[in-house]
Amino acid sequence: MRYFAFASRNRKEIFRDPLNLLFGIGLPVVMMWLFSIMQKNMPFDLYNIEKLTPGIIVFSFSFITLFSGMLIGRDRSSSFLMRIFASPMSASDYIVGYAFPLLPVATLQIIVCFITAFFFGLSFNANILLTIVVLIIIAMFYIGLGLLLGTYFTDKQVGGIFAIFINITTWLSGTWFELDMIGGVFKTIAYALPFAHAVDATRAALAGEYGDLVVPLLWVIGYTIVIFVIAVTGFKKKMKS
Repeated sequence: MRYFAFASRNRKEIFRDPLNLLFGIGLPVVMMWLFSIMQKNMPFDLYNIEKLTPGIIVFSFSFITLFSGMLIGRDRSSSFLMRIFASPMSASDYIVGYAFPLLPVATLQIIVCFITAFFFGLSFNANILLTIVVLIIIAMFYIGLGLLLGTYFTDKQVGGIFAIFINITTWLSGTWFELDMIGGVFKTIAYALPFAHAVDATRAALAGEYGDLVVPLLWVIGYTIVIFVIAVTGFKKKMKS
């Protein structure tokens, strides 16, 4: 395919900065370790490993948003894209070429987090395989969101937006606390966005509660489609301009 060579170049760019990759993979592991220790000293079951693991993995995808946004933002800032616009690739080819090499990074995050969770008491079962599939679908949303940001903003602006974005995903996903504990408008806003649905879908898959999986996963898929459509449309306008 036309975008394979472009995707190969982007893969090299991603792995050229191993420190950021190490941080994006290592920080979730450290957080899982800290919250597992906290759970041992708590009188109530707030951070049990079955609920904590899905939330931590979804949280780790926030760094995928940063990687994808800064990758495309840097290319726009350095005029690299202006030079390769002479190629026959379409806007969707470019977006796929940016998104494709990020999937192995997301898969690595998933595997490392699960291996860590096994050490903290998570049981291995067939549901984990389904959970991995669900998580890869969710990762596509975070990749698309980063590409959308990179399409409209520079790499420096993406870095600033990320600081706000990671706080939004942290508080509105239900990773660290049950959204029912606050309820009201806060919970309504949280479930109007995809982050809480992503955590709910992952937890349902891991617990084998398939009836509770479909609706939140459809929310995430719907947001993913919209995000990619906007990203491709915006990229096409940038190409014409």
